[in-house]
Amino acid sequence: MRIGAYQFEITGDEEHNYECIRKGIEKATASDVRLLVFPECAVTGYPPHCIKSSSDVNFPVVNIIHDRIQALAEENDIFLVIGTILEEGENHYNAAILFSPDGQHVIYRKRALWGWDRENFFVGEDSGVVKIDSYKVGIRICFEVRFPEFFRELYKEQTDLNLILFFDKSDREDFERYNLIKGHIQTRAVENVCHILTCNTSAVYQTAPTGLYDRSGRTMIELERDKEGLLIYDFDPTPMDFGELGRKEISDFLSGFNV
Repeated sequence: MRIGAYQFEITGDEEHNYECIRKGIEKATASDVRLLVFPECAVTGYPPHCIKSSSDVNFPVVNIIHDRIQALAEENDIFLVIGTILEEGENHYNAAILFSPDGQHVIYRKRALWGWDRENFFVGEDSGVVKIDSYKVGIRICFEVRFPEFFRELYKEQTDLNLILFFDKSDREDFERYNLIKGHIQTRAVENVCHILTCNTSAVYQTAPTGLYDRSGRTMIELERDKEGLLIYDFDPTPMDFGELGRKEISDFLSGFNV
């Protein structure tokens, strides 16, 4: 399966963000990408960086954009995972939506809320496990990378690929934060013997990578920081090596699979 991630500088202008998303889909479709991932809050912008709060989102416009994105998924026979903000009753959720080419969609609502997230959003209750062709895929959002527990849930579901959507930037150069978050991603990959594909906003001082990391945490491909671009990779996992088999056997035991 050919997979991709499109990073761009997200703003508080939903129509501008949509045009960037549409452009990314167009480029990915031209390269036969089957699964394309976009950053956290890619449709709406992330509060308070792009908008003051989640209450400032123009939800009627966002709903129209979601419909357009669904139509693009169907027209181009492509799976799309895109960050957005959802309004459900009086509650707002930081969410990722899987738009499928068969017209269906699945929602994952972020669960690890702190700081700005807690001020703007309610806690989700979704598993974040979806099926994309023959692959079982897990979805997580930004701050959740800090917590092994969220990814152990995906291990127990035996996902083939995990996705992390980020909106992570700084107002100054911060390589230490960038390397720390990349280290979290690589550790989650090693702990759970699973490939991880990430996608972040591109902006000055981007502090989380857009890249693909293998079951041993090795960088397979990574986009240039702070620059809009499309990552493409032919995802066809090779058999596990000696160390990966060992980690999986012991993890299975610790998870109760062998009891």
